[in-house]
Amino acid sequence: MEIIRTEGLSRHYEMGDATIHALRGIDLVVRRGEYVAIMGPSGCGKSTLMNLLGCLDTPDAGRYWLGGRLVSELSELELARLRNSEIGFVFQAFALLPRLSALANVEMPLVYAGIRMAERHRRAREALGRVGLGDRARHRPTELSGGQRQRVAIARALVTGPQLLLADEPTGNLDSGTGAEILALFDALNRAGNTLVLVTHEREVASRAGRTIELRDGFVVSDAQNGGSDAAA
Repeated sequence: MEIIRTEGLSRHYEMGDATIHALRGIDLVVRRGEYVAIMGPSGCGKSTLMNLLGCLDTPDAGRYWLGGRLVSELSELELARLRNSEIGFVFQAFALLPRLSALANVEMPLVYAGIRMAERHRRAREALGRVGLGDRARHRPTELSGGQRQRVAIARALVTGPQLLLADEPTGNLDSGTGAEILALFDALNRAGNTLVLVTHEREVASRAGRTIELRDGFVVSDAQNGGSDAAA
């Protein structure tokens, strides 16, 4: 069963007198439980595609379905609700609030969703346990290592039970050993049934996914199962 479908997804930006065509008619299907890496050089459109898939931006043309729901035509309020409940985000820079504990950081999406305090605490502790940080709930980000901070960010992304987990260069600020630990965690999450879409510029990172999609100049130039043949080129 598919979780993502796009048809003719396009996005351009005006920069002075120039028009930047970031995406040029992307057709894409991702099935539930897949682990997909999106690769390409700087400026190829991968971050724009991630923003569209995450409902952080809207396309100029084309359509996007998430879990069978046409989201490319939703209002800003509807998109905000969808982002909070159905999509988990993991960013390169962690995006944690430094004054809050790990537990409070993980709880934030539940606060926005209006979940009662006792239930927030329970779900946040459970999410921290899933990423191996059950004993760090009261620590602030400054008291955690880079890898631990990224684990907190992953727990925050998981706490609402989203349909889709999006990760944008999640190992970019980590040393190679810590990055490998985070990728191993992604492997485990995918084995547990989570759908992951990861943006990276590193071939080694992309190889951990089951499938790699390569973009260039706003087009999909390769869509291949890792270790297999092209699905579309």
